[in-house]
Amino acid sequence: MIAIYKKELRAYFNSIIGYLFISFFLFFIGLYFYINNVYSGYANFSYSLYGIRFFFTLLIPMITMRIMAEENRQKTDQLLLTSPVSIERIIFGKYAAVLTIFAIVMVISGVYPLVLSKYGDVNLVSSYVAILAFFFLGAAYLAIGLFISAMTESQALAAIITFAVVLITTLSSTLGQVLPTDNFTAVKVFLLLVLLLAIITYVLMHNITFTILVGLLGAGGVIGLYLIKPSIYDGSVVKFFDWLTISTRFDSFVFEVFDLSSIVYYLSIIGIFVFLTIQVIKKRRWS
Repeated sequence: MIAIYKKELRAYFNSIIGYLFISFFLFFIGLYFYINNVYSGYANFSYSLYGIRFFFTLLIPMITMRIMAEENRQKTDQLLLTSPVSIERIIFGKYAAVLTIFAIVMVISGVYPLVLSKYGDVNLVSSYVAILAFFFLGAAYLAIGLFISAMTESQALAAIITFAVVLITTLSSTLGQVLPTDNFTAVKVFLLLVLLLAIITYVLMHNITFTILVGLLGAGGVIGLYLIKPSIYDGSVVKFFDWLTISTRFDSFVFEVFDLSSIVYYLSIIGIFVFLTIQVIKKRRWS
């Protein structure tokens, strides 16, 4: 794992990608720090972090698009798959490397609350808790990008899909508010999600029988609940899209409230997508 970690970390700094990611992120943080904390006079650094959440849509694809897709395109993944190193160690090493790049940004950002404290009364504890929460938010997006990169040989395709997923999970709460709230619309939305789940299942397992089974069970469950108790879908679309919006979990930290459930949510996202990435690579090894 350590060898994989060092190799990936060197790759980021031997190319321009690592430097661009760090530079762009620090530029946006510095810009919002000036606008919110210096120009507007707010003492809470988390306002600046809150403002740059949308830039994850641009920066996460930049740093994750090559992490697995490049190995798949150049067929160097065959060397990894046949090496004595376990798949888990390979994925953990790669994920730790990209996480280190993001951690560098967060460590440098830790200087800003100290700068503010020199000119006024700043709650350093809440500022650094917000930085930690923002780190977990970014780590969740990086895990998603890692998974998407593992599923394709094209860096461009991995970047586009990651951009779309990050954008959707950033704006999904707004989407949930504009959709109709009636039960029948909710059923159609959840049937589309079942179809998406079936597609993902097929991509992961390439087993048409199991994919059809997942689709039929999911669709049957959605329709069955609707026939038995339609009221269960009241407001369900809004609740689902609120749950799906990863970035809004950071909101409580902006108001200096430590929300442990949000940290657990981010850790769950990380665990799920790292696990799915491992399963994708294991499936490729078996094939």
